[in-house]
Amino acid sequence: MQEETLSPPKPPEQRDRVVIRFAGDSGDGMQLAGTRFTETSAAFGNDLATFPSFPAEIRAPQGTLAGVSSFQVHIADWDILTHGDEADVLVAMNPAALKTNLRDVVPGGLILANEDAFDERNLEKAGYESNPLVDGSLSGYHVLTAPMEKLTKIAVQETGVKGRSVLRSKNFFALGLISWMFNRPTEPILEWVNKKFGEDNPVAKANVEAFRAGFNFGNTTEEFHHTYEVAPAKLPPGEYANITGNQALAWGLVAAAKAGGLSLFLGSYPITPATSILEEIARLKHFGVKTFQAEDEIAGVGVALGAAFAGHLAVTTTSGPGVALKSETLSLALMTELPLVLVDVQRAGPSTGLPTKVEQSDLMMALYGRHGESPLPVLAPSSPSDAFDVAMEAARIALKYMTPVILLSDGYLANGAEPWQIPDFDNLPEFDIGFATEPNGPDGTFFPYMRDEETLARPWAIPGTPGLEHRVGGLEKEALTGNVSYDPDNHEFMTEQRAAKIAGIANDIPEVEVEGPDDATLVVVSWGSTFGAVRAGVNNATASGYPAAHIHLRYLNPLPRNLGDLLHRFDNVLVPELNRGQLAAVLRAAYLVPTVTLGKVQGAPFMANEITKKIIDISEDAS
Repeated sequence: MQEETLSPPKPPEQRDRVVIRFAGDSGDGMQLAGTRFTETSAAFGNDLATFPSFPAEIRAPQGTLAGVSSFQVHIADWDILTHGDEADVLVAMNPAALKTNLRDVVPGGLILANEDAFDERNLEKAGYESNPLVDGSLSGYHVLTAPMEKLTKIAVQETGVKGRSVLRSKNFFALGLISWMFNRPTEPILEWVNKKFGEDNPVAKANVEAFRAGFNFGNTTEEFHHTYEVAPAKLPPGEYANITGNQALAWGLVAAAKAGGLSLFLGSYPITPATSILEEIARLKHFGVKTFQAEDEIAGVGVALGAAFAGHLAVTTTSGPGVALKSETLSLALMTELPLVLVDVQRAGPSTGLPTKVEQSDLMMALYGRHGESPLPVLAPSSPSDAFDVAMEAARIALKYMTPVILLSDGYLANGAEPWQIPDFDNLPEFDIGFATEPNGPDGTFFPYMRDEETLARPWAIPGTPGLEHRVGGLEKEALTGNVSYDPDNHEFMTEQRAAKIAGIANDIPEVEVEGPDDATLVVVSWGSTFGAVRAGVNNATASGYPAAHIHLRYLNPLPRNLGDLLHRFDNVLVPELNRGQLAAVLRAAYLVPTVTLGKVQGAPFMANEITKKIIDISEDAS
């Protein structure tokens, strides 16, 4: 019998949920440890949600508050909505990790500290005057310590790893100890290590031995004999994968290309936090996709638009600064009326801002950030797994209506993970893509701007198709012929036609639904990644005697056709956003309803209790 599979000496305490946060220096491997714990929990069958957080610097000064990286995972035996407001367990690899994360630990929570790192030098860097592990300042928590660095050195001494590299495996020691405490299966972690590094690789051996040392430390140390267990969740039957928002979005784009019988072309420039979409799609070349890493943002969207002209499902990915640079070409895509999906994985701005932190502050830029009258469809996913469906929907709209489409994700969705029920790919919808093949005008002429009566979309004629030669460009087009036109009446007509095409999409999307009790007089409206926290906050407020309803918007332009009527049913409309109130302003302008803004621009997602508190405050003020 292998040591790491020994049963605990007494039955574990059963929990329906637990929130664990791994925190340490940006070089301590906390993202890796958290990801591996998450993958193991997903394989075990827990429902889960994650929240990785890391500094923007490649390597901030070691041991400082600015250099702390963390990974929070919420696992449960039921269907959860968020990554958790507070951590039940904090794994602190150094004093800085403890100091920056202690405020988020639930009172009485468990702190597992690497005691070796709490030396005088590291304490000083973190701003501690004394060692919190021994000075009594943590008396409100359950504190457990382990000499992780010392025991890691001992564990890896026969693996061939030398010098300072011996401590790179201490994250696996912490992972092994937490795996022991929460009865996680060990085989998936060990198999991953050997597959990732090669079974005979010294790094693989060091990580395996450090993991086993941590696991066995829990097994043999009396302090750690109180263990916990979170049972598998009762999820709908099916095959599941643990997936991040960027992965789901990438797979959705590939699936959309298949649904349309097209080749996917992605032209992009790397930018946090969108880069992993480019990386993920580049790994999927066996699906016939094409990726092009451009020299800058403008080139990325330019080649993507060229691919759209040539008949591909064209995509470009970026974040806020890149959208600003791509805006001119996006206007060209609108004028030429070619299908193009622009994915904006939002981050905190303006300018470089907080590039690894979340914000929803690009909504106004997505709606209005182009010159001239240039409305575009705008969509936003609500969760990491929802990004798959929204990517397919964005592509469907772009192809059906011959228009560029903006998909607004964000850093929280991009890096967060949750279980995703893998669909039956043989039963995915098919998009009816009809390339123009014959002249559509009298006497064998081709009118590139003769519009479909229902959608107002112009025909998609592939260059080189005999008899379908036509002009494209940024100058205004004459209706039907596409010839350059400076006629004022024609410009007004074409401007109105382009706007009517986008407005008409409202008839092709679902009406929005209201969730919540019938007697609610307050409705909370959310969009994008705020969905989970808002739904949980609404549920908590209602359970506390403050009934509230919830409307979540996937489509931000055009808005659902029944939204105005629904909003006018309520006395109060609360709009929580990770910005200063952009959707709230849009709703006030569109429907003349008073709205209450709950804005947050801290580079962090909403907590459910923030939503609950605001609902209670509004309800008590109104009573």
